[in-house]
Amino acid sequence: MASLLKTSPNAVKKRLLHQIGLSLYNTSHGFHEEEVKKKLEQFPGGSIDLQKENNGIGILTLNNPSKMNAFSGVMMLQLLEKVIELENWTEGKGLIIRGAKNTFSSGSDLNAVKALGTPETSFNKCCTGSRSGIGWRSRSYYSM
Repeated sequence: MASLLKTSPNAVKKRLLHQIGLSLYNTSHGFHEEEVKKKLEQFPGGSIDLQKENNGIGILTLNNPSKMNAFSGVMMLQLLEKVIELENWTEGKGLIIRGAKNTFSSGSDLNAVKALGTPETSFNKCCTGSRSGIGWRSRSYYSM
């Protein structure tokens, strides 16, 4: 099973891990996927929008202009969904990452970071290595 997980695309890894009761999230710190999702859902706002062009170029837009496109918890969850969607897009050749309204991104919403970054809820370690395959990492990326 370990060699299959190392050589499989991420979408296949996710299905395999879910079949055997594991998750893409590192549970060695006591966090489980549903717990992480519930915490992140507490921080709404913005969206991650994806356009897939016929020429194989994807355009991913960070859309939270009222907060200079800072990542909310919900946006973090949407980003994971979009990355999985891109990994399954066989016609994809490259990705442009941009921010809405002429601002790229100011980072993460500090309210979410503050709430999630306490020693009791330190999510910074829970996702270590969660996207370990090559997938979209082997393609070209441009940010605007």
